[in-house]
Amino acid sequence: MFKSIKEVVDHATETNQSLAEIMIQMEMETSDMTREEVRAKMLKNLQVMKDAVKRGSTGEGVKSVTGLTGQDAIKMQKYRDNNQSLSGDAVALAIQGAIATNEVNAAMGLICATPTAGSSGTIPGVLTSLEDKFNLTDDQQVDFLFTSALCGLVIANNASVSGAMGGCQAEVGSASAIAAAAAVATFGGTPQQSAHAIAFALGNLLGLVCDPVAGLVEIPCVMRNTVGSGNALISADLALAGIECKIPADEVIEAMDKVGRNLPRELRETGLGGIAGTPTGEAIKAKIFGSQHAFS
Repeated sequence: MFKSIKEVVDHATETNQSLAEIMIQMEMETSDMTREEVRAKMLKNLQVMKDAVKRGSTGEGVKSVTGLTGQDAIKMQKYRDNNQSLSGDAVALAIQGAIATNEVNAAMGLICATPTAGSSGTIPGVLTSLEDKFNLTDDQQVDFLFTSALCGLVIANNASVSGAMGGCQAEVGSASAIAAAAAVATFGGTPQQSAHAIAFALGNLLGLVCDPVAGLVEIPCVMRNTVGSGNALISADLALAGIECKIPADEVIEAMDKVGRNLPRELRETGLGGIAGTPTGEAIKAKIFGSQHAFS
């Protein structure tokens, strides 16, 4: 088990192994499965992600039971089809994939929690964009997920991936960071460049609070994943360009942990502060659960 990103980078460099291969070997050792079984299991996760993106982006899309979220992925798809997006189609498609996944989650559909249900759209958003633009094979996408898993494991063991513990920086922030690291590795970046991508992505979202309206994983959670996907692509490009983050990834992870612990309870998934605590947020809560719960 690796205790830090530095340990991962050093091991990868010394053994000339990819980050994905390191994670595969770890999984083989801990699960007692063969390489083929381990890869098949991750391929199943990949398919779940693709199915969620497709479901949220097909026909009329999906809507949540509350009606708070839904069908925005369809709107983004139509926008892409009929307009030249301001941020470019690669980012717009990542946005669509992220929204679609989180809308399926809000509609009680099947998703792959990466690393949580609330942050489940960030990685599929990135993968949807990269697969479309660069024709990634299933093997490349599976390796992408193994790289994400390895980096996510270190973050989870040294900080948190829980909004209740560390705010949305721990959820979407972590998802964005590991997606950035995996994107770098997928396109030939070094393990050290993946570490820089983690530092950039996590640092960019440091302090992001968790403030779900009415306590539901819908508003602003769905749209926060679009920011995570875009941030991951930007951070990966920074690292692949040879730009180095001045603060090491492990120190950024430690900072994220400290910031999360210092966030007041109102900003850690209680649905009491931030956007959830606005007049409109409280009104939505009252409409769903009754006025007696509006200001609890």
